[in-house]
Amino acid sequence: MYVDPSLVQYAVRLVSSTRNPEKHGIKDLARFITFGASPRATINLTEGARALAMLRGRSYALPEDMTDLVPDVLRHRLVLSYEALSAGLSADAVVNKIMAKNPPPAKPLAHEKLAA
Repeated sequence: MYVDPSLVQYAVRLVSSTRNPEKHGIKDLARFITFGASPRATINLTEGARALAMLRGRSYALPEDMTDLVPDVLRHRLVLSYEALSAGLSADAVVNKIMAKNPPPAKPLAHEKLAA
């Protein structure tokens, strides 16, 4: 099962954004996250995208395979600060803001469909 390196880098960027939001242009989220996701989240995003692609009948993962899993993989790995909880922010809201600031890569292997 093929996972393009750009998808792996996307997973790394998302997970890194939970630990160091200020380095990824989302400084305002830093006060809402006490602990971000561990590097294992990157592995789980990649493996999950691989499995979802297989279930969808492909031999390669696409960005939507990964983006469909991001909330499920990251939501329980974030420890929100008291400030986030008092503001009524959920882990899903934080994950959605992180995803909005980190767009997925262009579809890898899209050129194969054009050639066919």
